[in-house]
Amino acid sequence: MTADQQSSPPPAAAAGGSPAAAPERTPARRRTAYGKETWQEISFLLLDLPAALVGFVYAVTTVLVGVALSVTVIGLPLLAAGLAGARGIGRSERARARWLLGVDVAEPSRLPSAGRGLPWLWSRLTDPVAWRTQLYGLIRLPWGVVAFAVTLVALVALWPVLPFVTRGLAAADRGMVRGLLSPSDELERRIAELESDRGVVVDTAAADLRRIERDLHDGAQARLVALAMGLGLAKEKLHEDPEAAAAMVAEAHGEVKLALQELRDLARGIHPAVLTDRGLGAALSSLAGRCTVPAKVTVDLAERPAEAIEGIAYFTVSELLQNVSKHAGARTASVEVWRTEDRLLLQVRDDGVGGARLDGAGTGLTGLAERLGAVDGLLVVDSPAGGPTTVTAELPWRGRAPA
Repeated sequence: MTADQQSSPPPAAAAGGSPAAAPERTPARRRTAYGKETWQEISFLLLDLPAALVGFVYAVTTVLVGVALSVTVIGLPLLAAGLAGARGIGRSERARARWLLGVDVAEPSRLPSAGRGLPWLWSRLTDPVAWRTQLYGLIRLPWGVVAFAVTLVALVALWPVLPFVTRGLAAADRGMVRGLLSPSDELERRIAELESDRGVVVDTAAADLRRIERDLHDGAQARLVALAMGLGLAKEKLHEDPEAAAAMVAEAHGEVKLALQELRDLARGIHPAVLTDRGLGAALSSLAGRCTVPAKVTVDLAERPAEAIEGIAYFTVSELLQNVSKHAGARTASVEVWRTEDRLLLQVRDDGVGGARLDGAGTGLTGLAERLGAVDGLLVVDSPAGGPTTVTAELPWRGRAPA
């Protein structure tokens, strides 16, 4: 911390030992009757009518058309699209209230990436933010007419009481914005997301355990069993046929080396030692070295993230590079890692044939996106036919705990 960043020391105590008085607060600026705040409120109230008309027409049209056509194939998708668009109207109304009324309402969190088809449809149809925005649009029309008319009359005929009238009307508007456009029920939706993500994590962990068990059973365990049998036979032939026994021992020595290599590979699949010892840059370079396509690695991190995030980043790149090796038909690839504010970003590019999709069969990208979503991550795939392919993964940055 530099001298400029340090806080100034507290004032010295008085001679008698009593502490110095706390610094006085700067008095808040008083609002004048016809000041800036009043004219901003008047502007908001006069804009209430056109804004309310737009919101009312949009809400009635999208809801009625979607419900009326719900007996057909296109009804529910139209309703879901209308609800998705309602979020945009809510965003503009929050911006108008923030600019003219000084109402600082937080923006709701984005809907989780649900892919396509029924998951996308269900997430939009059950979006509480969108439904409350539609309700806001419906009840705003009568209020917009009243607020516009009263404000206009006060401007023309009731000038002395104009500030008091506009303040009361604006207070009602503030209440509606806070009540219907604020993310008040985001906690419930977030709990539902976390419950869903917990299921993904449990399923992924169970699949990993089954994979480890299968690899041990079919690989190192089977090799060690064969090694034990070979050494038993060598022991029996040690006195009868020393040369044959020596050959069997030499073969067993080779089997030991292969078993050790398989165990190292298995341990690397659980958590590579190079990641723990040297960090993400060295671990990803090691991955790139084993990729069948020449891959360049660039890691721009001033510090290391938490071990869990580092591990997820490593295995994400590992799976993406495996996809490049198996499916891309690429000549070159690149891996870039950097930090932006509180997010860790990974980007894997290749100059292959393209055509990768999150719902594509055999790519594993859908499962990868679900695993990233379980930790508030995100996966974006840009892969036009003919290539190139760019896959961007975003993870929350969680700093490494101090030792």
